[in-house]
Amino acid sequence: MKTLITAAALALFTAAPAAAQAPTQGAGDTGPSAVAGVRELWQTSRDYILGAAQQVPEADYGYRPAPEVRSMGQLFAHVAASQRMLCAMALGERNDFGAAGSSKAEIIAALRASNDYCARAYAGSDRDAARLAPPSDSISASLLGGSHTRFYVLAMNAWHDSEHYGNIVTYMRLKGMVPPSSQPKP
Repeated sequence: MKTLITAAALALFTAAPAAAQAPTQGAGDTGPSAVAGVRELWQTSRDYILGAAQQVPEADYGYRPAPEVRSMGQLFAHVAASQRMLCAMALGERNDFGAAGSSKAEIIAALRASNDYCARAYAGSDRDAARLAPPSDSISASLLGGSHTRFYVLAMNAWHDSEHYGNIVTYMRLKGMVPPSSQPKP
């Protein structure tokens, strides 16, 4: 019973402010937009990741805290490639994005391109997001392991970006840098 009460209180605590603040979807729909909510989460991670990629010196793009993990540059490149793959699924398009490159300039360009591409996916309506997302390639088909809505894919992309921003924060802290999310806001 205590768990049920806690869950109900949490649902009320989180749903009421979100419903009051979420943007509406458009003509004739006065309810909050689920896509707009997940877009805000994605935009926060997107901006922090791009800011970190710009802040980290190119000499540190090869840094890896342990041999078993990706280097900092590989993390940024992975985010760019993963965003492109997932947003292609959310758009119902084929993923024809090439490798992100290895220099800082190439990786930042790939991040920007994947951000621009994903902005199209996050601009869709809740109705579009309720449709099933076709895999954009064989990797995405095996990654998701089944049918999911386009909204699920958008949420997964936002979550994935946030997960890797956490890695980036750790790498930056180990190199004595202050990550964008901890810097004073202008």
